[in-house]
Amino acid sequence: MLENRNAELLASGPRWLAVQLRPHAGRIAAAIVHEVQRSVPAYARPLTGKFGKALAESIEQAVLHVIDSIGNPDMPHNDWVELFRNRGRLEFIEGRSLDSLQAAARIGARVAWQYVAPVIRRAGASPQVLAHAAEIIFAYVEALSATALEGYSETQTLASGTIERRRKQLLELLLSGRRTSAATLDGMARGASWALPAETAVVALERTSGAGEFPVELLEDDVLVDLESSEPCLLTTHPKGQLMPLTGRWNGWRAAVSPTVPLADAAAAHRLARRALRRLGAGTPEAPIVWCVDHLARLWLGGEEFLAAELSRRALEPLDSLSDKQRRRLGETLLAWLETRGGAPEIAKRLQVHPQTVRARLHQLRELFGGRLDDGDARFGMRLALRVELLGRAGDP
Repeated sequence: MLENRNAELLASGPRWLAVQLRPHAGRIAAAIVHEVQRSVPAYARPLTGKFGKALAESIEQAVLHVIDSIGNPDMPHNDWVELFRNRGRLEFIEGRSLDSLQAAARIGARVAWQYVAPVIRRAGASPQVLAHAAEIIFAYVEALSATALEGYSETQTLASGTIERRRKQLLELLLSGRRTSAATLDGMARGASWALPAETAVVALERTSGAGEFPVELLEDDVLVDLESSEPCLLTTHPKGQLMPLTGRWNGWRAAVSPTVPLADAAAAHRLARRALRRLGAGTPEAPIVWCVDHLARLWLGGEEFLAAELSRRALEPLDSLSDKQRRRLGETLLAWLETRGGAPEIAKRLQVHPQTVRARLHQLRELFGGRLDDGDARFGMRLALRVELLGRAGDP
């Protein structure tokens, strides 16, 4: 409803003023349209099609409504309110800004007064009537602007919620790994106001005990966000740059960042980042981010627990008869030999033991493994299996 103060102000004006102004309504509206188009770039388009019709009609209706309301306490305002609320909605839908809308309203008030003042002076208006007319025009345009802004803001809020939902749906699709046609993917991206990139990275997130709210407001608009699922994550095109604003602001959250991969591999990147969160330690408040590219070999070796266990069982079976302490010492010596193929002095330096101790261990390994130590495939399997065991002792589950 038109604000009571403005409705009362209109109704309190002298009726003869409305009679004097009514024949000028069309010319006043045309003058406003001309000046708005000249002064506001967003409206500087030919008055053709829906755009021109909507602009001209809305200004003409505003001029007629204010004139017909002067001195008329029975004038209904509901239709006028809905008209300009819809006008505000249209402004948002057509991509114009609030600044353009407000500038047009200010220009409308100024042009209307510049036209009206000489007309009512010629009609013999007193200074009091002139002041009242000016107050009516500027208060009315203020109410008009506020009504249009209501519609603009309502539509903006609804659109924001819709786009957010569409972005979540798009992110779910990209991380699901489901085969999707290019046309479907492109349509969903356009509906979410998100440009499809050639490559992307996935950031797996985890809330630690006592963590605060994730500072999502610091992220750029082209980062897709899901903080509500059981596996919260981000999808980013430039992880280093787009995560930079979060430095020192993680609020107790941890993150693992996948390598940058083709968009079609986003689901695999998410699995890798999620595995990194599980396997690569708890992180610290000072260093809450794990970059998977720095740990690819470790993540690969620990990626399949069943395969790792089976490889260890087969490749290191000769060590099963030993105690845990003996197995660990011989395993370290075997891995050092496999990785260096050096002599006892070199291996001893690496393990920080006496060379004679290394010679004794190498002799024992030869007795346990026999000809396997001369088989390239067997040595490769032993090295992988020992690496997996070493990673496990370093803190993997």
